[in-house]
Amino acid sequence: MSKMTPEEKTIQRDRMRYIKNSACANLCYLALLFDVFYFVLIYRQDVGTYYYNIQIGASVVYNLIFMLAVFLASEAVKNYKKNYSVVLIIAGVMQIVRMFVIPMRAHNAMTLVNAVETKVMTDKTFMLAIIYLAVSSAALLFSAVLNIIRCSALEAHVKSLESHQA
Repeated sequence: MSKMTPEEKTIQRDRMRYIKNSACANLCYLALLFDVFYFVLIYRQDVGTYYYNIQIGASVVYNLIFMLAVFLASEAVKNYKKNYSVVLIIAGVMQIVRMFVIPMRAHNAMTLVNAVETKVMTDKTFMLAIIYLAVSSAALLFSAVLNIIRCSALEAHVKSLESHQA
């Protein structure tokens, strides 16, 4: 692979002014997809009444807010809005924190189902939940970092154009 000439780099950066930052937005959509996988995995569990509590209600509300915030941030980063990278970083960190809330507690819990003590979350389900949250988190964090890099490059390019015009 040959290195780009300075002129080719300038052209590439200039194109950024006119094309969408779709890679960052697509990473956000990927994060949302894996969050939905997690959501479905957790809420389709039928283990007695273990999941019928205030924690699950709060989780549902959080999930709605999370999906709305990530979708809105995806639209913003598509247009090279650097500040929304902070929203993505916070959402990515929160996905990591979520690993230690419902999946961890459910994996370590037992409940009675038809008078038989049953494990609330199997090892397989626990691993899937952790993988879904980890992929979602990684996609959000990578999207945020990529957006910061691209926005910084675009800002520098625009400043150089302005200084040449002055």
